[in-house]
Amino acid sequence: MSKPFVAVLMGSDSDLPTMQATLDVLRTFEIDFEAKVTSAHRTPAATHAYVTDAEARGCKVFICAAGLAAHLAGAVAGITTRPVIGVPVDCGPLQGHDALLSTVMMPGGVPVATVAIGSAGAKNAGYLAAQMLAVGDDALAVAVKEERAKSAEAVQAKDAALQAKLA
Repeated sequence: MSKPFVAVLMGSDSDLPTMQATLDVLRTFEIDFEAKVTSAHRTPAATHAYVTDAEARGCKVFICAAGLAAHLAGAVAGITTRPVIGVPVDCGPLQGHDALLSTVMMPGGVPVATVAIGSAGAKNAGYLAAQMLAVGDDALAVAVKEERAKSAEAVQAKDAALQAKLA
């Protein structure tokens, strides 16, 4: 069987600047991934074919980013029983709030784990995928814990610098 990987799907190539944070996190943990532009509305058959094929090749988590109507994550969740993480992209006149609602409001039984709007959500999507994969990978679980500890140390160092500046 193929090595497990994460599929990062974007509704448009304009989503890449936001989703770069996801790709960076996955690289940090040395998680294999594929990134693809596909549309729930403009290329539904191709989206379906990719999701089905990716699952058969070992995809364990799908991360889907889209703005505006943002139906990509929901469409993917309707095809697979693998975990789907939705990233609402902050574009358009509603600054991603429409994408957030379109992503999070799924019918019972077809879940999409939805993260924050924009780059913070994209970063968290990468971390959440790592945590999901870590359930069955002890080495990855240790790496996630170590990364969390580094993050805490960075905050403590910033506080120490602030206290020194204020003293």
